[in-house]
Amino acid sequence: MTRRPGLPALGAVSGRLPDFPWDQLTEHAARARSHPDGIVDLSVGTPVDPTPQVVQQALRDAADSPGYPLTIGLPETRQACLDWLERRAGVTGLGLDAVLPVIGSKELIASLPGHLGVGPGDLVAYPALAYPTYEVGAALAGARAVATDSLTALGPEVPAVLWVNSPSNPTGRVLPPEHLRKLVDWCRERGTLLISDECYLECAWEAEPVSVLHPDVCGGSPEGILAVHSLSKRSNLAGYRCAFVAGDPAVIGELLAVRKNLGLQLPGPQQRAMVAALDDDVHVEEQRQRYAARRSRLRDALVGAGFRIDHSEASLYLWATRGEPCWDTVSALADLGVLVAPGSFYGVAGAQHVRVAFTATDDRVAAAVERLAAL
Repeated sequence: MTRRPGLPALGAVSGRLPDFPWDQLTEHAARARSHPDGIVDLSVGTPVDPTPQVVQQALRDAADSPGYPLTIGLPETRQACLDWLERRAGVTGLGLDAVLPVIGSKELIASLPGHLGVGPGDLVAYPALAYPTYEVGAALAGARAVATDSLTALGPEVPAVLWVNSPSNPTGRVLPPEHLRKLVDWCRERGTLLISDECYLECAWEAEPVSVLHPDVCGGSPEGILAVHSLSKRSNLAGYRCAFVAGDPAVIGELLAVRKNLGLQLPGPQQRAMVAALDDDVHVEEQRQRYAARRSRLRDALVGAGFRIDHSEASLYLWATRGEPCWDTVSALADLGVLVAPGSFYGVAGAQHVRVAFTATDDRVAAAVERLAAL
């Protein structure tokens, strides 16, 4: 194909990004699938249980949706987000101008630095063990990225954006309120935008996660702070792509201005489904009990097989190690038909851990427990 002058070479865009981690699991996944009783896939935290009926009905009722949705979202959707934040996370004092529905949290996280004007010469900092999309967002914006849990390691350099993730993916670690307060103060003193990924806030087992927008953390002001929330895990809505970002109205306004020009609009039926999901706590508790049972069974099986579980007090994962290179563990489990994610996907600090999701069905979890006994 003849390319016009000035167009980037094929692969130039993808060459700016880190390799997509799960592509590296292909060979191990194939081996796990060859198990006589099939694969137990614990590598990705995708929901497998039904979407709540109250949400499905809301989607059906809103199916006739011929017009374009507004980028800012329906007032009812934004109010449902605010009501949920107050009811479940103790966040108060926010208005409708402080929340924005978005098309899934991953899309937001990947695009947010670029949408806010972060670019070459800017620094984006994120946890040493982290969801890979923080790095992707920095790369797409042309910014530099650093993975660190030590702000002093940054020296005099001030990041444009600091990501925090509690409960953590992959480790399930929960940061205490006093630590979050220090991050808020540090960022405000330097003019750094603090963005808190709180997508697992309602998936807690041995700790009580706190939102960075809680008055005890932010002092009652959202200035310089954003919090990202998703309905994928709490409500089995990964297929609906429903999420929202809340916080500093000035920053929300900047995002809105960009997203309006790009036509990034959460479809109307999904917004109605989102209201139904956020307004109903019953299905969340039912799902939580399912996950708690699966977590307990897998945790006991892993410990019985010689693993140590670190952190894991929240989220939908067990952060496990046998004190060996993570890919050796991945390979050994694949031989048993069990697929897990190597800790190195999330940073060099994960080189001896694997992330084990407990989002599989009850029968697949039971199969994993039986197979782990072989170790």
